[in-house]
Amino acid sequence: MAFCIITDSASDVPASVIREYGLHVIPTPVTIEGTDYFDGDTIFPEEFYRIQAEGKDIKTYHISQFMFEEHFRPFAQRGDEVLYICFSTGIAGTFQAANLALQEVREEFPDFQMTIVDSKCASIGFGLVVERLLTMQKKGAPKEMILEAARFFCGHMEHNVTVQELDYLFRGGRLSRTSFLAGSVLDIKPIIIIDENGSLKAVEKVRGWRKAQKRIVDMVGEKGQNLENQVIGVCYGTDREALENLKKQLRERYHVKGILETQVGCAIGAHTGPGILAVVYLNETREEYEPYL
Repeated sequence: MAFCIITDSASDVPASVIREYGLHVIPTPVTIEGTDYFDGDTIFPEEFYRIQAEGKDIKTYHISQFMFEEHFRPFAQRGDEVLYICFSTGIAGTFQAANLALQEVREEFPDFQMTIVDSKCASIGFGLVVERLLTMQKKGAPKEMILEAARFFCGHMEHNVTVQELDYLFRGGRLSRTSFLAGSVLDIKPIIIIDENGSLKAVEKVRGWRKAQKRIVDMVGEKGQNLENQVIGVCYGTDREALENLKKQLRERYHVKGILETQVGCAIGAHTGPGILAVVYLNETREEYEPYL
């Protein structure tokens, strides 16, 4: 019997972390021209963004109850205990489907121990939570502390996000036609956060891609705490130059302990386009977790 930490592919956990810890990642489905693919399993970011650039029809849907059952059942059969950090309920129906699946699996395996945590995060926001929990587990943190830390990290994770192209937010209904047209003409870039409900929320507008990049870095200093002792997360779509600039600014200005970087996959990229850039970090830290991080 093992205590297993798992997640889904909307976390965009880097492949290096998945390999190092043998992390189980449940893939998010994406439909391209009517054919189903699975994020991080049968389709990967580079191929996805190439297909997206070709203008093909792309749709995403959350992991179904049946899919969850298929992933949960092997853990139950082995008698493992599971902690699942899932995609925010403010963005997708993942949490509800996972809980329905857990009820079904417990019909077969009544003693199956599983905790499902609504991360209220997206992309590397909960990918970083997962990586931190795996680090704590590797360094010998007790299970009770890991469960407590999971809720703490999810509850204090800040997301500073911007996008280069407004088209994808408009097509997905997250931007009005008026804002889309005006923003395109004036080169307006939105500054987006994830609020306390785990929902995307545009909080500012700036003119120009460079200014947008600078603004999401500025916000780290306004909200972050104990940054020199934090590993923070950064993610991007296809603009590698913007990513490198972001990392450089974070190191020079805040002397962060480390940076966990990743490329955004289908679950998020389908709705933001390739020009997404984000930084995630904690707005509060706890001293008792430090020895395990």
